[in-house]
Amino acid sequence: MSDKILIASHADVERFDGREVGRSPWKKITQDTINAFADATSDHQWIHVDPERAAVSPFGATIAHGFLTVSLLPALLDEIIEVQNSEMTVNYAVENLRFGTPVLVNSEVRLILTVNGLRNLRGITRVTLGVEMEIKGEKRPAYKGNIILLYHFK
Repeated sequence: MSDKILIASHADVERFDGREVGRSPWKKITQDTINAFADATSDHQWIHVDPERAAVSPFGATIAHGFLTVSLLPALLDEIIEVQNSEMTVNYAVENLRFGTPVLVNSEVRLILTVNGLRNLRGITRVTLGVEMEIKGEKRPAYKGNIILLYHFK
């Protein structure tokens, strides 16, 4: 049995307007994950990929790329909701995303998802989702902002 929230229509999204939808399971950010992202994006800045040098930095360890943490959104979103009856889902925008706390290697993160608004655009549901990446043991999030998705429900 899944704990995911089923979203199959505009009305299903509407019932969460202004409310938290859920939280993803915790995900550990390993050095292997950071290195793979560095390879995929050609961003090999030492603070991400050089554990020895990063150990004497103000962070005391390597940190995940900010965009690595943002790239986890689709997978973590899928841990919270299961979308059915959508012929297509389109990433429309990212708004007001602000990074707060760096994600140190071997930290655990999770997504907190809220619905911050929605509109019915002639049968297409435009939903503004509040996204906050929580870091286990940290007071401030890794980031907080909004993403806008378009669901083309049948």
